[in-house]
Amino acid sequence: MPFDSRRSADLLAGLEAADLGWFWECDANRRLTYLTGSAVSSVGLEGDDLIGCDLTEVFATGESDEFDSTSRSLKFRLTSRSPISRLNVKVLKTAELETWWEISATPRFDSEGKFEGYYGTARDITRSRAHSRDSERAAQYDSLTGLANRLRVTRRLEQTLTSFKQLKRSCAIMLFDLDHFKKVNDTLGHPAGDELLKQVASRIKKLVGDRGEIGRLGGDEFQILLPDIDDRGELGDLGKRLVQMISQPYSIDGSRAIIGCSIGVAVAPYDGIDADELVKAADLALYAAKDAGRGTYRFYSSELAHNANFRQRIEDDLRDALARDEFLIQYQPIVDAKTHKVASLEALLRWQHPERGRVSPAEFVPVAEELGIINEIGQWVLEEVCTQLKSCPPEIRAAINVSPIQFASDDFYSVVDRILTKTEVDPARVELEITESVFVGDLECTIKLFKKLKRRGVRLSLDDFGTGYSSLSYLRDAPFDKLKIDQSFVRGCSAKDNNNSALVSAIISMAKALKMETVAEGVETHDELGLVTTHGATHLQGYLFSSPISFQDLLARFDKKQLEFKPRGPEKYRAERRTEFRKIGLIHGDSRYNVVLRNISKTGARIEGLLEVPVGTEVVLDLGDGQLAVATVRRSDGFSQGVEFETHLVSDGDSGLCTRHRVSPYQIEAAGRPLGALTNSAVAAYTGAKQSAPKAFVQIDIGAQIRH
Repeated sequence: MPFDSRRSADLLAGLEAADLGWFWECDANRRLTYLTGSAVSSVGLEGDDLIGCDLTEVFATGESDEFDSTSRSLKFRLTSRSPISRLNVKVLKTAELETWWEISATPRFDSEGKFEGYYGTARDITRSRAHSRDSERAAQYDSLTGLANRLRVTRRLEQTLTSFKQLKRSCAIMLFDLDHFKKVNDTLGHPAGDELLKQVASRIKKLVGDRGEIGRLGGDEFQILLPDIDDRGELGDLGKRLVQMISQPYSIDGSRAIIGCSIGVAVAPYDGIDADELVKAADLALYAAKDAGRGTYRFYSSELAHNANFRQRIEDDLRDALARDEFLIQYQPIVDAKTHKVASLEALLRWQHPERGRVSPAEFVPVAEELGIINEIGQWVLEEVCTQLKSCPPEIRAAINVSPIQFASDDFYSVVDRILTKTEVDPARVELEITESVFVGDLECTIKLFKKLKRRGVRLSLDDFGTGYSSLSYLRDAPFDKLKIDQSFVRGCSAKDNNNSALVSAIISMAKALKMETVAEGVETHDELGLVTTHGATHLQGYLFSSPISFQDLLARFDKKQLEFKPRGPEKYRAERRTEFRKIGLIHGDSRYNVVLRNISKTGARIEGLLEVPVGTEVVLDLGDGQLAVATVRRSDGFSQGVEFETHLVSDGDSGLCTRHRVSPYQIEAAGRPLGALTNSAVAAYTGAKQSAPKAFVQIDIGAQIRH
């Protein structure tokens, strides 16, 4: 049958009349020349409101829409004069709500091949698109918190790292999970746990803002993706604020819940250049944060893989340490602020390993808690201290640290009662030091246990006040005898560049109003002593008076009636120095030397290994893992030099320090080394350091260093 144009036109007109299809047409200048009337009215317009408009003024593709991006814009497609097939476009000129159409079109050419415009079809897909968006969102977002889910976070991280690798940009991730969340679930129920997770998500979003994308990986695990951030000072500040904000109390259906969080931080390309590497690095850092006692953050470093193996050995040996009699107790005196005579002793658990020597409690106590043997160890400590206390002068008390897990055990009171009865020590001479984390979960049961212990006669001390879950409400309800001011407030309280002095004063005033004694921990200098004494602290503790000493040495002093501990130490506070003994690199001119790092602080370090280096010499210390510190020699004595850093170091979240920035592997690659090569050599470091501090590298020849 021959083609009948009139019949075809009638059929199309019938379709339009039945509103079964819309048609449109534009000229060679992209101006709309025809659009089905019902299509115009569907967007709240009339007659010729759209006729004569440029198509790019009528429609827009969704390239900025995360659920409906297109590889080519509408303008590009029209300019290329290629066919358009089922393209989703947003209707720009509309009097109604947001409207989306699907358009298709065929270019028209005259007999001479001259372009005359497009003719095509359209249909409204607003509802179906919204349904697709909802389905897509459900697949990518967590239904409880509204945050990105594991699938989306993983995909975004992979896409970001792939793109950033080409652009040589950096990207950080934070992995964290909630401390004590399970206890909230167990005591208040799963609906309360869900509500808590929603409140946590809200706090994180307020703090992170638009700096990164937040995801919930599942359970109580979260991840934050932070593009273009590699400053570990900035990341550390964010980690600290996250810990503080998440640790504040929550109100859930009339109940009060307190949790904490631990955070692991890794930065690409320094700690990994693909998603798997970076997540593994952040996971090791998170593991280290938990090992450190939780409620803190840690940066990834190359030492963490070694530490993971070390932890496994700790676990294996710790199980038998008590049976092998490897634990011992040392005591640090707590002196009266006026007389400097010992008023009480803090009992400190030590592990004397037969092969590794003294193992820090910070390393083995968290492991003991996870292994479930902290209760057994805690009972041994309590009985050992009570037994030894009977040999001390009757006015001397002993403070014993109690793990939150130990305190939360069902038989804690009966254990205390049994040991007090067995040792026959006066309960008033026993102080149980409790940290604020014991208030997690059932506050009412906690307060009841406190009161029961008080009726038994023991004293209660709140340790590390102000560092975790501080709340005046439980200070009002809990019958504490003593409040210990954390050493982080005492340390450097005499310096003018912080608010520690005001905080110490406020804490002491509050404790005095509540009729509590106060202990200023970590007093190490005479100016700190003068300040905390002036503010009214009743007791003092720190290396200015005594380091922890053995029970035998204590008895020898008591036999000689030497109850006074005279302050001995530096007059003024200076930036805390960490004792080191390791080889590092020192770069000067065209040469790199091996030196020994003896101590280090935020502001400088002491090194040994070079003879008579002139004061004022500018050098660069290669601290490893791509960390360079530009420094100036300020003191020089034979083979020993004291250097001052041009840019202060920052905390690594633990007791260590790190540089704010590191040499990028991309810069290492530019210097002629493989991108994946981990190096802590000066050769690779020169390139980045020269860019960040060019004045210290005027005479450096990169090519010569690579040849070396």
